[in-house]
Amino acid sequence: MSSSTINKTVFFNATRETVWSYLTEKDKIAQWFHPPRADLNAGEAYELVQTAEDGTEQMMCWGTVLEMSAPEKMVWSFTVKPLNGSLTTVTWTLEEVLCGTRLTLQHEGIEAAAGEAAMGLLMALDAGWDEHFKAWRKVLS
Repeated sequence: MSSSTINKTVFFNATRETVWSYLTEKDKIAQWFHPPRADLNAGEAYELVQTAEDGTEQMMCWGTVLEMSAPEKMVWSFTVKPLNGSLTTVTWTLEEVLCGTRLTLQHEGIEAAAGEAAMGLLMALDAGWDEHFKAWRKVLS
């Protein structure tokens, strides 16, 4: 693991199956993250979008679901506009704990993908994941 890997762990008072649904189903992802165009499925590309006031959609992040083992683990390739098409990897791990779920995110490859801009992007992604998890906690509270 690189020194520029983002690691986040959050706890939910919900089953792994429930947390998994909020990680893979279009309408549920939209409640805490950027809305995807479709449900996430293994081996398929995904696009997470934001709708502007004029109704146009802008891609916020995109990639491919590389691995999916419900309800334990999912791996995405992941990019955002500042990466100019370079891909990073996001691994989601769900573990049963105390009648709830511990969700761990590991976001790797930022330094290799971003080059000299890595620190600024690392800080932006780190803060972004915090905001998304904050929203997710509100949804599942």
